[in-house]
Amino acid sequence: MYLPRFQLPCRPCALLLCALALAGCGKGEEPTPRVSGGDPEQGRRLMAQYQCAACHQIPEVPGAHGNAGPPLEGFGRRSYIAGGIPNVPDELVRWLDNPQALKPGSPMPDVGVSPAEARHMAAYLYSLQ
Repeated sequence: MYLPRFQLPCRPCALLLCALALAGCGKGEEPTPRVSGGDPEQGRRLMAQYQCAACHQIPEVPGAHGNAGPPLEGFGRRSYIAGGIPNVPDELVRWLDNPQALKPGSPMPDVGVSPAEARHMAAYLYSLQ
């Protein structure tokens, strides 16, 4: 009785198959961006103090059920701020400090946040995964 011999794929093909199989392995969540000088807990308190909740739904901020602005849950995973500004720490701090400077006519008001306070608020927003 003849049994066909099992042949392994050629070495380059086998390597390619292994690489493809492993391509999705080890991918975890993106690391939370670090905001130099930012304290997430202080940022959460500042979000309440500046009444961001009047316009936004914000996790862990009491009474944050506003619907004039987008909900901020999962903000740390977003690619863009206000639909077109890259969501990176320096841009987010600038946005929180003076939104009109980055996107004139935006409905996001300048509420008088200092650059230091904006750093804390950005650190908190990036903690929202």
